Amino acid sequence: MKIITNYEKIENDLYDVIHLFYPHCKIDEEKPILTHKMTETKTTVTNEFTIDDSEETFSFCETKTLKSCKNILEEKRQLKRFAKLTLYKMLSNHFAKNLPWGSLTGIRPTKIGYDLINQGVEPYMLKEALMENFLVSSEKAKLVSDVIQNQKCIIRNDKLVDLYINIPVCPSRCSYCSFISSELDRVKDIMPDYLDALIKEINATKKIINDNTYILRTIYIGGGTPTVLTSEQLDLLLSNLNYPVSEFTVECGRPDTITKEKLDVLKKHNVTRISINPQTFVDATLKRIGRKHTVKDVIEAYKLALPYKFTINMDLIAGLKGETLRSFKKSIDTLMELAPDNVTIHTLSIKNGSILMQEGADNNDSVTENMIKYASETLAKNGYKPYYLYRQKNQSAGQENVGYFKEKVCLFNVDSMEESLSILACGANAISKRVFNYNNRIERFANVKDLKEYISRIDEMIAKKVNLFS
Repeated sequence: MKIITNYEKIENDLYDVIHLFYPHCKIDEEKPILTHKMTETKTTVTNEFTIDDSEETFSFCETKTLKSCKNILEEKRQLKRFAKLTLYKMLSNHFAKNLPWGSLTGIRPTKIGYDLINQGVEPYMLKEALMENFLVSSEKAKLVSDVIQNQKCIIRNDKLVDLYINIPVCPSRCSYCSFISSELDRVKDIMPDYLDALIKEINATKKIINDNTYILRTIYIGGGTPTVLTSEQLDLLLSNLNYPVSEFTVECGRPDTITKEKLDVLKKHNVTRISINPQTFVDATLKRIGRKHTVKDVIEAYKLALPYKFTINMDLIAGLKGETLRSFKKSIDTLMELAPDNVTIHTLSIKNGSILMQEGADNNDSVTENMIKYASETLAKNGYKPYYLYRQKNQSAGQENVGYFKEKVCLFNVDSMEESLSILACGANAISKRVFNYNNRIERFANVKDLKEYISRIDEMIAKKVNLFS
């Protein structure tokens, strides 16, 4: 897609909308050609769009009244949203296709919801505002409204921070995964060196916390699969994290990495929350996506963890290759029988760099849409409520990922997704984020991705993080 616009600041935003209807097109290709002209007066803005894709040419034009804004940033945001909405209307009309999230393309739909509330929209009118201003479907607009209503835990305090630790290693690579993670067999020999570098960064981060009088709210160890570490390695790592926090999560993820010895270590170090992620309760699918465990392994790991009284999260993925609505319903129903404290329902995303993308896999939108509908309805009937959500590119049926809870939300997930608190992140490919709530500003620093490079450049990573938080 070649984009010609007189308002170049939003070129990438226009491409995001185009990509919803032309999922396989790449930016700067010769055809199709999108031509956009924005014209402003003191009170209105007009967006004119034309698409020429060789076989046909079609156009659309819309004028909207500008609303008064508090600052230049808000003005720019308004112009961007009007342009995206007009482009979405043109493409929706041309293809006779309405998308569940309308003209919204960002990762965090709740950010739009909070923006509208800050602009004066009453929370009880949020659903209607999303439907009117962004053409979001009734179901998704209600989802945003419900998530915001359930996010009672948000605190905006620049002295309150979260700590994230990354273990980017897994027992095997899943076919849908594009994360920078390594298979354990390939990096087993350097794991002791990685842990040494990681602990060095953790100790430097603890000094940042102390020097700046930060208060640590949560600790989250993710990956990857942190429980690929041996029980001795886990014990060494957790021994350096003796903070009293409101929540301490370790992603156990793969059930084939969970043992009684490791669970004992987690309990010893006051871990409060873990994840055991089946992704599906169909053995054939597990094998197809590259998992080395069975459904029986998932259930046995879950039963093994229950006596420890952790808050337990379990993930499922809608839209996995080869799955039908019937097989997905089986997974949801099995999950409801286990009744974990938290549930996360992901929609499959065909990601660049994944095996699925390399194989040329395609999404089955109609089946996935029905999967998500069945999941949300069944979870609601069983007392689960949505508390955080995010979207990714190339998700089947234009759907989303949603976290559900019964009694206790995951604080870190809310803090991270709503970007309400700073995150000090340690480990390869870990991204630290400093949130300036008063100035409505965020600065980020990403550690290098490769494990060997991380080990050799650890002092550089530490210095840059110290600079970010100084």
